[in-house]
Amino acid sequence: MTSDNSSPHKSGFVAVVGRPNVGKSSLMNAYLGEKIAIVSPKPQTTRHVQLGILTAPGYQVVFVDTPGLHEPRNALGQYMVEAAARAILDADVILFIVDASQPPGAEDANCAARLRAAPGRLPVVLALNKSDLLEPRHVLGHTDAYRALVPEAQWMLISATRGDNLDRLLELIVAALPEGPALYPEDELTQTHLRDLAAERVREAALNVLEQEVPYGIAVEVEAFDESKPGLTRIMATIYVERESHKPIVIGKGASKLKEIGSRARLEIERLLDGKVYLELHVKVRADWRKDEREVRRLGYRTQH
Repeated sequence: MTSDNSSPHKSGFVAVVGRPNVGKSSLMNAYLGEKIAIVSPKPQTTRHVQLGILTAPGYQVVFVDTPGLHEPRNALGQYMVEAAARAILDADVILFIVDASQPPGAEDANCAARLRAAPGRLPVVLALNKSDLLEPRHVLGHTDAYRALVPEAQWMLISATRGDNLDRLLELIVAALPEGPALYPEDELTQTHLRDLAAERVREAALNVLEQEVPYGIAVEVEAFDESKPGLTRIMATIYVERESHKPIVIGKGASKLKEIGSRARLEIERLLDGKVYLELHVKVRADWRKDEREVRRLGYRTQH
């Protein structure tokens, strides 16, 4: 995307919203050219609001990747929905992402209703993602159905994984931003601390290694993050599970699962830090932590007021 030097500089916060598993994190990562947010085929992978800062001549887009909007079933789910709702309130532009390969469902309609109910009537850009999976015979029907949810929105059919139309979508986003100076230094990609990014890499590895319901009850806490030795970062992290029966599943026979989680996470963290990493993992039980608001907050899930 090019910028006319005579045009005023634009900047602002873009809340990236939508139901779970529509590709919000994948899209933000694609724009940044770096893996800031973790990704997984499992829904509700994103739990925290995370900033991704895209700076170019003439504009700065601060993407605010949010947890998927859904009906919460526990204290963690409630935190996630509140975090997404707060991001909408604080945004300058809403980027509403949907899975265009499927027709809109109840969760998409609920997301659209939240956007319509938000005060201030912010500009909305509709990103019809996963166009690479969209059958040609469904293009018009699915596109019209999603556009009907947010009739005033600018829209674009895209593929975050393949890169289709991402430049054109970015033009729509920048056009909707208010005029203003850059909000962050131009070399800054995120505000998330490295130890928190490392914890998320461990959780991502667990999501992708483990099957069934166990991953959803996992939380990761980094206990130690030591960069004192040049060229080597030593990290000690604890994987919390909700039930005693889940602990051996995470560890696996002969610690096979835990080793695989650790190996995958270590490689991702080394890419993140651009250096060698020694990663030590432990598994502990914190019974039904997702249901306990105090435990949810203790494990770092708290909205910023």
